[in-house]
Amino acid sequence: MLSRFVLPALAALALVAPATAQDETALIQKRQQVREMAHDALASLYEVQPGARAAIEHAAGYGVFSTFGIKIFFAGGTTGSGVVVNRRTHRDIFMKMVKVQAGLGFGASKDRLIFVFETANALRDFVNQGWDFGGGASVAAMVAERGGTFTGAVSVMPGVYLYQLTDTGLSASLTLSGTRFFKDADLH
Repeated sequence: MLSRFVLPALAALALVAPATAQDETALIQKRQQVREMAHDALASLYEVQPGARAAIEHAAGYGVFSTFGIKIFFAGGTTGSGVVVNRRTHRDIFMKMVKVQAGLGFGASKDRLIFVFETANALRDFVNQGWDFGGGASVAAMVAERGGTFTGAVSVMPGVYLYQLTDTGLSASLTLSGTRFFKDADLH
């Protein structure tokens, strides 16, 4: 009688367990791919902007995102994924981004965005609240009193700087209108 219930339960468990192990392996691999992308992006940034290394090493944290976008005629969009690293806790927070574009255009782009969070509050706000750069978002040029520390970066919020790498190097301009950053529920 007991075997009538135990055997089907064990059979069901055997079917579920491998899928869970495979899912966990895929999750670990995807996290590792994001970490490798971040490492490669930082290496590229340090090559074209050596002063960025000191800025990141002294920051509360940093985030690195890889993005891909396409625009055809009047509409376009960009998606991406990345990781935010809290330098104090050494915790990785995996995140995603989406951007919607309107206006005439045609083409595709692949960029890497590197955020530098000077303060723990700026880092916490980015991770916990997500960021929504709407039509009113503005990007300010580097302020002179910051010296060479953030050369090549733009200030996107108080205490938050952003480097944008394109296939041709460090971008001179930045457009964040209609961009949203949020935690990646699949990788947590």
